[in-house]
Amino acid sequence: MKHIINSYENINDTARNNSDCPRVVLPEEIFFTISIAGVLENLIVLLAVFKNKNLQAPMYFFICSLAISDMLGSLYKILENILIILRNTGYLKPRGSFETTADDIIDSLFVLSLLGSIFSLSVIAADRYITIFHALRYHSIVTVRRTVVVLAVIWTFCTASGIAIVIFSHHVPTVITFTSLFPLMLVFILCLYVHMFLLARSHTRKISTLPRTNMKGAITLTILLGVFIFCWAPFVLHVLLMTFCPSNPYCACYMSLFQVNGMLIMCNAVIDPFIYAFRSPELRDAFTKMVFCS
Repeated sequence: MKHIINSYENINDTARNNSDCPRVVLPEEIFFTISIAGVLENLIVLLAVFKNKNLQAPMYFFICSLAISDMLGSLYKILENILIILRNTGYLKPRGSFETTADDIIDSLFVLSLLGSIFSLSVIAADRYITIFHALRYHSIVTVRRTVVVLAVIWTFCTASGIAIVIFSHHVPTVITFTSLFPLMLVFILCLYVHMFLLARSHTRKISTLPRTNMKGAITLTILLGVFIFCWAPFVLHVLLMTFCPSNPYCACYMSLFQVNGMLIMCNAVIDPFIYAFRSPELRDAFTKMVFCS
């Protein structure tokens, strides 16, 4: 998906001159350090759930799905840096067949990270909705088997879509489809929130009797969603501007911040595990035991 991810390099020179906005360049060491931290932190989340039977529940499986998405986003940047180093040191032929194939595979990880995050957050929202308004039937509705099936379908779809988006990334309809998934997720979760609010008004007494952890899970989802929007929305906007107004000086000025937007995406993978630990005592205890090897 070089046409999307590296598009800032193709901004029209006239637009750059008219915008008077120099391109912001960040040291690759910053990206590499944040990416390493993102991979390690989310790997700890996965190991914590895998090693603790009390965490092997549908809610934590959905969190693991989001952690995998974050880890793929960090892994994308690590592999990209390695590829750049190999090319600069002469081990790879510039624009050779191997580099082109490797680029496509690495870019697929990036797209897969975004798609996985979108669907993981959506399914977490659905899970929280069922937890709050169907609390008595939750364990019969959201079983481990159904959770595994849903996640398998989601990741199969995301993988196939990621490959297709990379292959056809130079087509405008592909870009529109890619970027439209972001607002569609927001609309879906917003609809759930509005419905939850309307039901809450008519079932105030019933809601007040729910376990505190049910409402706490909804608040955690809100925080995760807010961080996701803050970190990914600038990049999605960049893709849209690059597609529809690459020569406009105002668009070019915003696109000069491409690397800053990329760093925000890397930060998302670092922030999410802290949210899990801060909001979930069970995960926090598991993290503590793993870090201190107790």
